[in-house]
Amino acid sequence: MTRILGIDPGLIHTGWAVIDVAGDMRRYVASGVILPPKLAPLPVRLAHIFSEVKKLCEVWSPDAASVEYTFVNKNPTTTLLLGHARAASIVAIGTFEIPIYEYEPNNIKKAITGAGHADKSQVDAMVKILLPGAAPKSADESDAIAIALCHANTNRLLK
Repeated sequence: MTRILGIDPGLIHTGWAVIDVAGDMRRYVASGVILPPKLAPLPVRLAHIFSEVKKLCEVWSPDAASVEYTFVNKNPTTTLLLGHARAASIVAIGTFEIPIYEYEPNNIKKAITGAGHADKSQVDAMVKILLPGAAPKSADESDAIAIALCHANTNRLLK
């Protein structure tokens, strides 16, 4: 059995999910959203993300982590800030020496829905089909589950 932590990084909402995988079996374990203080300075928000992801690693003891790869937005400042949130998550996971796998948004969508340009509602619907125990309350949570599933499916194909 392999336990996977999926992270959908963001400065306002960082989605997370934990799933267990054994062969073709996928089991939902837990998911949620990390909510850094919105009005706090950037270093405080990043420290909050770091601390909470570290706690997730301590509580759930994942064997692997999958993180969404930052794509370039139209606004370079937004891309850079998202990269900071991503880095806070990656460093937190890295302190436990957990292997980290990164996936581009289109590859995640394709792995889950079969279409690289699927919208959030399609991803959410497939997450609920693929993991019947999952009931994400937000797009960030659903995306984190999709990121974990993407790794489970991709890792299986690579073996």
